[in-house]
Amino acid sequence: MIYILVALKAEAQAFIDKKTDAQIIISGMGSQNMQKATQVVVDKMNKDDKIVNVGICAANKNYKIGQLIDGLKEKISCVDEALNDKNRYNIVDMESAGFLEASLHVENKYIFKIVSDHFEPHTVTKDGAKKLIFDKIDEILNLVQNKRDYV
Repeated sequence: MIYILVALKAEAQAFIDKKTDAQIIISGMGSQNMQKATQVVVDKMNKDDKIVNVGICAANKNYKIGQLIDGLKEKISCVDEALNDKNRYNIVDMESAGFLEASLHVENKYIFKIVSDHFEPHTVTKDGAKKLIFDKIDEILNLVQNKRDYV
């Protein structure tokens, strides 16, 4: 089983619209909500199950809007609120720390973030977030199912 944890209903809707076989869990925004939701999944996972945190993130202009980020290879700063500070961080999200905390001892874990903005949170819409996720689902599932490194 593949468990996909997202923060937002719009992110989950992308997976529903794509008709994936994965189990979709909406945690709500924030690291604490993600930690709680992830822990529930971790407690019921089997050894061969995979757990994936997928969501949008802000990044500096070195990253393209729509670019897929492997959150286990790139440093993501987890923050408590949307930021406008373009100079302090490279990549930020609001859930990855909670996911990592709860899945610390899980081998089959993944974090994939899609760049939604360049620290301009007012430009992100529900439909925009859904489309960004939808456009990367096949790539994400391929990487997870085949345990290949993201390049």
